Amino acid sequence: MNSKWRLPHPATMFLLLTLAVIVLSWIFDIYGLSVFQPQTGEEIRVQSLLSPEGVRWLLRHVVTNFTGFAPLGLVIVAMFGIGVAQHSGFIDACIRGGARRKHNPWRMVILVIFLGLLSNVVGDAGYIILLPIAATLFHSVGLHPVAGIITAYVSVSCGYSANLMLSTLDPMLAATTQEAADMANVSPGNTGPLCNYYFLFASTFLLAFIIYQVTRRNLLPALGEYAGHIRFNGYKQLSRKERRAMIGAVSIGVIYTTVILWATFSSWGILRSVNGGLIRSPFIEGILFLLSFGIGLMGMVYGFASGRYRTDGDVIEGLTQPMKLLGVYFVIAFFAAQMFACFEYSHLDKCIAIMGADMLSSIHLGSLWILILFILFTALVNLIMVSATAKWTFMSFIFVPFFANMGISPDMVQCAFRIGDSATNAITPFMFYMPLILTYMQQYDKQATYGSLLKYTWRYSLYILLAWTLLFIFIKMYFRTGNCTLVQELLKGLSLCLFFVIVGPVVAFQFVHVFDIIAEVYVYCGNISGRR
Repeated sequence: MNSKWRLPHPATMFLLLTLAVIVLSWIFDIYGLSVFQPQTGEEIRVQSLLSPEGVRWLLRHVVTNFTGFAPLGLVIVAMFGIGVAQHSGFIDACIRGGARRKHNPWRMVILVIFLGLLSNVVGDAGYIILLPIAATLFHSVGLHPVAGIITAYVSVSCGYSANLMLSTLDPMLAATTQEAADMANVSPGNTGPLCNYYFLFASTFLLAFIIYQVTRRNLLPALGEYAGHIRFNGYKQLSRKERRAMIGAVSIGVIYTTVILWATFSSWGILRSVNGGLIRSPFIEGILFLLSFGIGLMGMVYGFASGRYRTDGDVIEGLTQPMKLLGVYFVIAFFAAQMFACFEYSHLDKCIAIMGADMLSSIHLGSLWILILFILFTALVNLIMVSATAKWTFMSFIFVPFFANMGISPDMVQCAFRIGDSATNAITPFMFYMPLILTYMQQYDKQATYGSLLKYTWRYSLYILLAWTLLFIFIKMYFRTGNCTLVQELLKGLSLCLFFVIVGPVVAFQFVHVFDIIAEVYVYCGNISGRR
């Protein structure tokens, strides 16, 4: 994958970013940069990493910065299950058993996109589990495996807010919005977990359409055919023994899933939190381990039933297989962990974000233009401060009261925030899972760097940000409720109908092919179920 966007090795890049954070913290500390936390009024001052206290902190925490790096343990646990499933041949058998002939590649692209968009139901598991599987799926249908990684990555990251179901993020953001509204004596309106559900439900299909179009028209032609050292063995028919092993493994997986769901949603509910909810419950906190264990369990059953495994030593070999890949990840993650820790210690991210929020709140424009600027501002802040809950913790206490004075409800502000918070996830180097993404890419292309990733992802972020913002404007203009009379609402509905009647025929042909593909995916999934 030759690219003019050539950057140093990912480990070197994170080292250079760490040095940049250290120098910037020293400069801003000299000038005394500080802000006030909107929620508590506490002063937040940039801390220099070159001061005596900063140097002592860095030397004390070099090891703990690495061992405490949040994705590190999650990646290792998830890789255990994927390693067994791959080593035993279970994943390969699933692909071979899916069809007796080569799949339509565009069905596979749609499937990966929707899996990525829906993966935020289980938190960050999509980054760890889906990406290597997507590479294998793309490779199996003759597409570039790196394209599978990028497509899945964009679907998970840029679509982190969009979903057909409630995700773990919805109630947490809604609780913060409620708190900000109460503190400012603003009417909270509808600020429950479902306050943005219908908008995000519709956004799922919009994002799927954009990601599919960019993947098909830009990403795949740019990558071309894969000519690396990893080969796909082809669609060899499953033997009778392999078919029985696969049925047994899937049956165990169904039983395991049933037990987990029963332990979570039954009256017993041992996997729910002490108050009976799912927020911060053992089910949510341990979902990645539960998924990894389930995948590994099915892989182990398949291995023993197919004859690939005969002793426990074979299973251990499967558990250790991913460690070869993780060797590169550990090196990248070490330098990335230092960069993230130094950035957090210096308070640069909070100071820059709060200063920008204060500047935006001082601008006097119409409510619609301010909302658009707010979306763009959130997208920019997201480049240096990825955590949605961390950003919304301070931004809600600034912008909820500010927009309330303009007659905009807190749930509308939260909806705008979620657009900007998700759209630029795919292009920020400060993404916690960036070391893992680059490690996955280097498995198929040793020259892969952040620059080559950025070359292919910037279009996704730009198009998603523009289209999502336009959808938000459309919803705000046509469906905002307030003091409108029935006649006004009828006129709005009539104008909406005219819009679709006039503009619909012009753009309908662009959607016909997509709908055909979606229909084929349903048929394909039905065929798989029938064969099983």
